[in-house]
Amino acid sequence: MYREVFAHENVRKQFLSDVLGLPLESIRTARLVIPHLWKRYHSQKQGILDMALELNDDTKINVELQVRMQKHWLKREFFYLARMYEEDLRVGQDYGRLKRCISIGILDFRLLEGESYHSIYRLRDEKGTELTELWEIHIIELGKKLQGDRMDNWIRLFNAESTEELDMLAAKNKGLAEAAEVIKRMSLGKALRYRYEAHLKAVRDRYGEDEYVRDLGRAEGKAEDVLQLLGELGEIPDILSERIQKETDLQVLNKWLKAAARAESISEFENKMEAFV
Repeated sequence: MYREVFAHENVRKQFLSDVLGLPLESIRTARLVIPHLWKRYHSQKQGILDMALELNDDTKINVELQVRMQKHWLKREFFYLARMYEEDLRVGQDYGRLKRCISIGILDFRLLEGESYHSIYRLRDEKGTELTELWEIHIIELGKKLQGDRMDNWIRLFNAESTEELDMLAAKNKGLAEAAEVIKRMSLGKALRYRYEAHLKAVRDRYGEDEYVRDLGRAEGKAEDVLQLLGELGEIPDILSERIQKETDLQVLNKWLKAAARAESISEFENKMEAFV
């Protein structure tokens, strides 16, 4: 339900407006992006986000839904935030490329002391003076009492148990109306449910067709990393550069990237790369 609801951009915009306290009209886009975080090393742990977004000002956002209590949830959230922050910076690039990153955790268990269901954390000193807004964490706990602010309706949405509750929420704004409609569809009778699942299958099939294009994009980025490392060793022969750029197998490119990082010359890399094809 969570993934289907947030597949709608109006829902994403309204949710982010309410959580982040931004005017709705200032969020021109809330793009879904590839949730797999880039791995710098083969042995590095892969990060896979629940929902990765980018706003029109390039702010990066991770929205995580956690239903069951997880012992190290907070450490995992910091891991994702750190990886999300540094993944855009490649070899030789300026730190100015780093973007503001926000983590939003929706929890169906109690994590923090206190009664507030929406807690916001940023980097400040002991006097409360803010150092930077580059990192921000929001923790939303569904089981706590409502506070009478704009986030209440989202808590009601996640906790809704009847069509009547959904209809009341749908009257609040366009984003909540779309979210409520998706949830109602997913609660249909058997015959209509089959029709809706057929629709979802068609959506997934289109997503599968697009996966090939996304893989090509990841391969191009990996090939660029290999070429950047080799460029530090000297002039890259045209035939070698063309071969690297044409490679689409991500496993091969990962091995070439590791070889390029360890090689002390272009010729040493060429000798090693043949073993990985």
